[in-house]
Amino acid sequence: MKSFIPDYVGHMKLVNGQTITDHTVLDEAGIAEKRHLCVHVQTHDGPVMKLYLWDKAASDFCEKFKSYGNTPSVLLVTTVNPKHLGGTLALTSMASSRVFMDTDVQPSKDYRGWLRSNSDIANKINAEVVTKPETATLEELFSYIKQSTAKVAWFECTATIDDVIQGSVWYYISCNGYNSKEFKGPTSLICNNKKCGKSEVTGVAQISVYDKSEQAVFVILGDAGKELTGKHASELVASYFESNEGVEADHCVPVPQALLDTIGQTHRFIVKVSDHNLTGKTHTITVAKIFPPEAPHPIAPLGEDAIPATSNDILKIGSEESGACKGFGDSAGDRVRKASESIESDEAKRSKSG
Repeated sequence: MKSFIPDYVGHMKLVNGQTITDHTVLDEAGIAEKRHLCVHVQTHDGPVMKLYLWDKAASDFCEKFKSYGNTPSVLLVTTVNPKHLGGTLALTSMASSRVFMDTDVQPSKDYRGWLRSNSDIANKINAEVVTKPETATLEELFSYIKQSTAKVAWFECTATIDDVIQGSVWYYISCNGYNSKEFKGPTSLICNNKKCGKSEVTGVAQISVYDKSEQAVFVILGDAGKELTGKHASELVASYFESNEGVEADHCVPVPQALLDTIGQTHRFIVKVSDHNLTGKTHTITVAKIFPPEAPHPIAPLGEDAIPATSNDILKIGSEESGACKGFGDSAGDRVRKASESIESDEAKRSKSG
């Protein structure tokens, strides 16, 4: 049974995350190092597919992309293999795959003609929709990392914070501009390199999270920390030194209360599966973005007359529901009645045996 697609043609939306424009420049060195690139391709008004081009197909793509005076828009690849990657269907090139663009062959010419006549349909899906991270549980996330075909990818996970790991430093004490050590200033940490005007401290807090399927450790970098606590790491560190004037500049600031207060909160996290995860160098998952916790739905207070006082009242309510729900199986009253009968039967059995 044939498992490959002979020809796949469509218009390109993204190349390695870049939107296709007249000024798109490919990172050929990076593509050569990774031996592949990813193109988001849409056929007519159908779904956007991730198409992974490997080795020769990737280098052919780069050569053809550069050879056009104007940025090409149509891509045709022969003999592609459909695969499930990261929980969704994707396409990958094969050793026999050949790459064509725009006016190279008649099918791509024909598609280019359709594209010109239907540009409004082709442009309905924007880059943000195309690159929206796939939703996954923690179990699915780790399952993806273990796959031999896994690649760097972003996922959206909903998880609850159950601990802030305090055994490791939760912020950098060096300047991210010059990698120089910072010293304590009047109100903040200041880089000791005279050429540098930066005094930013980068947070690297590690949190333990869980969902219904698995537990994981997330590392929160930079702006993601502010999304969680409302303050940058530099503000939290500076506030500590202001409140503790006697401590030395190289004193390790303890985990702030603002981070500890997040324990028990449930958030949606955008996380990145990195090369370090795929090579097994680390099991810690990097957080790229954090959404605020969803507000609980308000529960209207119940009046005294809304609470059944006796089991007879419960059965009466159930019989009323039964009249409104005929034809849809057991009503709430039927279920309560059966449960009541079951309890009475169990009690009778116990009295006899006693």
